[in-house]
Amino acid sequence: MTGVSSQPERILRVFLEYLSVERGLSANTRDAYARDLDKLFLFFRMEKLEWKQAEEDSLVKFIHQQSRSGLSPRSLARLVSSMKAFYRFGVLDGLIAKNPTVNLTTPKSLLALPKYLTEAEVEQLLRQPDESNARGRRDKAMLEVLYACGLRVSELISLRRRDLNLKDGFLLCRGKGSKERIVPLGHSAVSAVQSYLETARAEMVKDASDFLFLTRRGQGFTRQGCWKMLKGHAATAGLAGKAAPHVLRHSFATHLLERGADLRSVQLMLGHSQITTTQIYTHVSRRHLRRMYDKFHPRA
Repeated sequence: MTGVSSQPERILRVFLEYLSVERGLSANTRDAYARDLDKLFLFFRMEKLEWKQAEEDSLVKFIHQQSRSGLSPRSLARLVSSMKAFYRFGVLDGLIAKNPTVNLTTPKSLLALPKYLTEAEVEQLLRQPDESNARGRRDKAMLEVLYACGLRVSELISLRRRDLNLKDGFLLCRGKGSKERIVPLGHSAVSAVQSYLETARAEMVKDASDFLFLTRRGQGFTRQGCWKMLKGHAATAGLAGKAAPHVLRHSFATHLLERGADLRSVQLMLGHSQITTTQIYTHVSRRHLRRMYDKFHPRA
């Protein structure tokens, strides 16, 4: 056979091109989809199945297999999402008539609650950069913006100077799928960024780079570089293993909800396309409320 169905590499390549061109997804997201679907097509080969003929029960078997192999709840949820996107594409492109993933779900019991820092732990982390030197002022600004805005690390390192409005206290963020959103910037973050721009960034500029945050070589940060920076300060703060860029994002959302912010506003600031994605933080907030109730109610 020479058709698309007999060439998994070809259909996957076409699908990934669709994600890039039609849906505007980032390279990191496309790579994640590719890894998930590589696992799925390996399963098909082992089961001697044709992807077009796969039924829901076969896909459920695959999901359970991945769960038993130790795949994390978050990765399992993304795996299901990747499968759904792939088969929706198959229907849209006329390659298959029926979508076998319509009823697939990731059991809520498998979804882990997001890890987050307490407000005291965040304060401890933010105190670590040494603001007596340019590098410390840069790190301080990066950490403040991460926590103040709940940005993904890819969004933080992609910021340009023109994306900031320090006078009015907000920034323009480009998230997944190149979607833009405006996020408020608190006074602490504004002050830290102003200090960095006025006294530190000029020491790092080598070429005419427009990236807001620069390395000592005058280049924009990589995801790994940003993670390494945060990891170092977390270790100094006694938070080794607890702090990572996504943990600051989770902390941002959790602290807002615990202080009374509405879910819709948090969704907009996080850049979630579906409010159901944001709702996971309400479980954390409810747990906090339960602790407060048990601690302070006279008949708890």
